[in-house]
Amino acid sequence: MDVLSFDRHRAEIVAQSDLLRAHLDGADLTTPVPSCPGWNVGQLARHLGGGQQWAAEVVRTRAAEPPSDAHFRDLSPYADEDPAVVGPWLVEGAAGLAEALTAAGPEVTTWTPLPVPAAGAFWARRFAHETLLHRADAALALGVDFAVDPAVAVDALDEWMELGSLPQMFDFHPHRRELLGPGRTLHLHATDLPAAAGAEWLVDLTGDTLAWRRAHEKAAVAVRGPVSELLLLVYGRRPVDTAVVEVLGDAKLLDFWLERVAFG
Repeated sequence: MDVLSFDRHRAEIVAQSDLLRAHLDGADLTTPVPSCPGWNVGQLARHLGGGQQWAAEVVRTRAAEPPSDAHFRDLSPYADEDPAVVGPWLVEGAAGLAEALTAAGPEVTTWTPLPVPAAGAFWARRFAHETLLHRADAALALGVDFAVDPAVAVDALDEWMELGSLPQMFDFHPHRRELLGPGRTLHLHATDLPAAAGAEWLVDLTGDTLAWRRAHEKAAVAVRGPVSELLLLVYGRRPVDTAVVEVLGDAKLLDFWLERVAFG
């Protein structure tokens, strides 16, 4: 599977937000979100929607530096949200971000938190998957089914690998250097997709960098399961012992890796 297009990423921002709104309809938004400690479902929605609107401002204004993000970091004012209010607000903001990206195009020059060749493409992909994973947070908290298009899940895993292996991550998270060492390799295999999809990842920690590639190769530890479960696992949304996956080999290496590469 190839990287999803800029247009598909824009569309997913809206589509995933609409699916999240469906999860919220009629739900108790004071339900705690285990994968986002300290937040309830309503606060999760406000955080995501605030982030989408913040990104839209970055893109629309061609920001040279990040605007304040305080409005979606301090969630204390949103402890008791109404689905009939926050759901439509969320979808409206997602549409606003998609429209800003459409107007700007993938090559627009704006501030980004990491050096990237195309800022518009970065923001579209980042918020497509930010929205997807926060939808997963809500679905898991509310006990509703979480399903995802396999192509979207594969692209989200690719992005996670790409961002997590950037050299700058050692500056942001020096403890990640502890991952490097001889014999430290991990293999992720999506068992519900055909071989032609190439939905297998080899994480290579044996050199001087956090390297990865799409490959079917032997490794010190292998994780096999549906692509949606691999996505939830690597993003820290589902612990190894509750994920629907099979772990073969060095389980301690898997735990060590997951503990140090968590983000999002």
